[in-house]
Amino acid sequence: MSMSRTILITGASSGLGEGMAREFAARGDNLALCARRTERLESLRDELLASHPGLTVSLRALDVDNHDQVFEVFQGFLQEFGQIDRIIVNAGIGKGQPLGTGKFRANRQTAETNFVSALAQMEAAMEIFRAQNHGHLVTVSSVTAVRGMPGNVTTYAATKVGLAALSEGLRVELTKAKSPIRVATLYPGYIRTEINEKVKNTPFIVDAKTGCKAMVKAIESGKQECFVPAWPWTPIGFVMRRLPVSLLARLF
Repeated sequence: MSMSRTILITGASSGLGEGMAREFAARGDNLALCARRTERLESLRDELLASHPGLTVSLRALDVDNHDQVFEVFQGFLQEFGQIDRIIVNAGIGKGQPLGTGKFRANRQTAETNFVSALAQMEAAMEIFRAQNHGHLVTVSSVTAVRGMPGNVTTYAATKVGLAALSEGLRVELTKAKSPIRVATLYPGYIRTEINEKVKNTPFIVDAKTGCKAMVKAIESGKQECFVPAWPWTPIGFVMRRLPVSLLARLF
């Protein structure tokens, strides 16, 4: 078996997932990529194999809200590759409106996709890693998870808090068991992708390539939690965690 790792990425057809796939391919990793939009995945695969002909890039259609399909797809990749070294729980959506404005359906959809469907992905990943007794689970939270957020971001931010807490709970459990399985949580700041391309006046925003390079660097660092890009989000996160609500209200 070759020494190259196999990395599974959900939500790989656009945004951070697509950008991370490019970065890992450049490092020589084999890729298991899944998303709803398979035509986008196919063009990404063609691009990656043209640049890196020695790699294996496997694709599967996955709607993470179909929880049975999450388990089937992850197991299918496992059978195909023999082992999976890293799973990145990246799929998510950014819909949302202020609570009580008649948009419960949009908020519920964000809550279900970003939390319940992330839980399904983590369950499916941990089944594989427990059986292998090794693996690196990476969850993509958000800088918005450091505090409750107002308006359109309230539900989104809450889901990212939940995802971070699930990840931390797993870390505590695995540390207690002295398990070799590792869990990392990323807190991306504002990275320009389809999910936020219409948002105006976004502070400290970086382009997708810069953001995805920082994401992969953080994942490879082996750290348990990383703000990305580290500057300026590490100090901003530190300050935001400590501000009184009256000041948060002025900022947002």
